[in-house]
Amino acid sequence: MSKEIFTSRYAQLGEEFKIVNFKQSLRINTLKISHEKLIERMRRIGVHLRKISYLKDGYWIEKAKFSVGAITECLLGYYYLQEAASQVAVQVLDPKENEIILDACAAPGGKTTQMAQYMNNTGKIIAIEKKKHRMQSLCNNLERMGAKNVDVFLGDAKNCEKFNIEFDKILIDAPCSGNFVTDKKWFNKRKVEDFNEINKSQRAILKACMKVLKKNGLLVYSTCTLEPEENELNMQWLIDNFEVKIEKIDMNLGSPGLTNVFGKELNPSISNCLRFWPWKMGTQAFFVAKVRKC
Repeated sequence: MSKEIFTSRYAQLGEEFKIVNFKQSLRINTLKISHEKLIERMRRIGVHLRKISYLKDGYWIEKAKFSVGAITECLLGYYYLQEAASQVAVQVLDPKENEIILDACAAPGGKTTQMAQYMNNTGKIIAIEKKKHRMQSLCNNLERMGAKNVDVFLGDAKNCEKFNIEFDKILIDAPCSGNFVTDKKWFNKRKVEDFNEINKSQRAILKACMKVLKKNGLLVYSTCTLEPEENELNMQWLIDNFEVKIEKIDMNLGSPGLTNVFGKELNPSISNCLRFWPWKMGTQAFFVAKVRKC
């Protein structure tokens, strides 16, 4: 489908499309090393890091004369190469020590290992991955990063009731249509009709997860797409079908969730969600919602 169709959609949502070149970023793994020690260690080999103001452990890679994905510090699990916006979802979920948490769509494990870090390897993370070929990368990353409080299962999050567990918190980093920042061929691969097909699966995951979330428990829903069918319209569906509250995200960044989508008025509380337009944030596209079960 032509790029113009999508840029026209963004214009209808109040945004002007712009090409974005985003910086590489990483997350320091405090299970293994302090910020100060890694910053100094990287500086000595010619890699300069700059703190990302809105992230707890995130840094921009300002200068590097070589790939930082295959050096000793990376292989030892001192950091995880993780896109800046991607780190926000776990920061919003704010996992605590000794909590029981479901990671509904876990591979390749960036957010799973981030949660283990927040929890200081206490409590338990149940990590589900549907695709068998992605399990190896998930398990490898858990081992490399020293995440020891994670049990990994091959399966579909739509069947999470089988665990017979009520979870304190749930992260759904939902499989989505993706975005043009991280996939240069995205405009040619996608058509508008895709989004209503994809959101059927997303809603099935949401429905299953709501059943296993404790009352007053917290669910964070995130995607790396700009398309409202997979974001705000899913939140409206959730409000219409479950006793939930969309809570304000206490981070001074991004844009509010949309409350008017192509002429359709949505619940005002959806403005509490965060939407990352790449040309405003200098990151990939991202959406995150903080949902409280009432």
